[in-house]
Amino acid sequence: MIIIGELINSTRKRIRAMIEQRDTEAIKDIALKQIEAGADYLDVNAGAFVANEPEHMEWLVKTIRSVTEIPLCIDSPSYEALDVGLRLAGPNAIINSISGEPERYEKVLPLVRKYEASVIALSMDERGLLDDEEQILGVIDRLIGRLKDDQVPAERIYIDPLIRPVSTNTIYGKLALRTLREVTRRYPDVRTSCGLSNVSYGLPKRKLLNQTFMITAMASGLKAAILDPLDKQLMANIAAAEALLGEDEFCMRYLEADRSGRFEGLT
Repeated sequence: MIIIGELINSTRKRIRAMIEQRDTEAIKDIALKQIEAGADYLDVNAGAFVANEPEHMEWLVKTIRSVTEIPLCIDSPSYEALDVGLRLAGPNAIINSISGEPERYEKVLPLVRKYEASVIALSMDERGLLDDEEQILGVIDRLIGRLKDDQVPAERIYIDPLIRPVSTNTIYGKLALRTLREVTRRYPDVRTSCGLSNVSYGLPKRKLLNQTFMITAMASGLKAAILDPLDKQLMANIAAAEALLGEDEFCMRYLEADRSGRFEGLT
């Protein structure tokens, strides 16, 4: 499982305040804590600052790069902010995101090529969010076909089924899981990803829902997730699920997590 740490996101009030105050040490601390907890990538989002997002993106990436070379997931609706973030991020970055919307696709694809980045591809087009499974899969088929035609290697494509809150419609959890299973069946060479915490929005005890949904998503073929790596129970569940699903040879990562104290206090 590829873990993308979600915490450096300007839509969080605490992070927004840190960015506004240019609190370098606080951002460094959050970056390092996520890495220590097991993050493989750090998501970086300055999108709350619409008027001057590229400037804030530049400061965030430079701050993170002053303490770590971990790969970054540059997350923005702004092409200019994506360009700035990718230029400073260095190799092995992920772009979050591209979609089947014609304008978005045409503007993001050159950045995918320019930086040889991986890309999260959202299962939506100009019609917006869809509730019909076959329509969603149709969007995904077209996106994957087009990305491959545009010379993006399969291993750099991450399909996101766009998990939505079950509080708004109880079908959304099952719909995402069915989509993950079908994408995994049709395209075993392509990766899948999700923004995990979306599923629990609007409900109490969100961590419980996130932790439970993550296991079902992994069993359905999920390969990467944007999540909170500081949720110790969630990270322990992921390690256990990898071992049980045969994705951790000889359970070595599970054993290492236990030896390093990541399961301490858990049962």
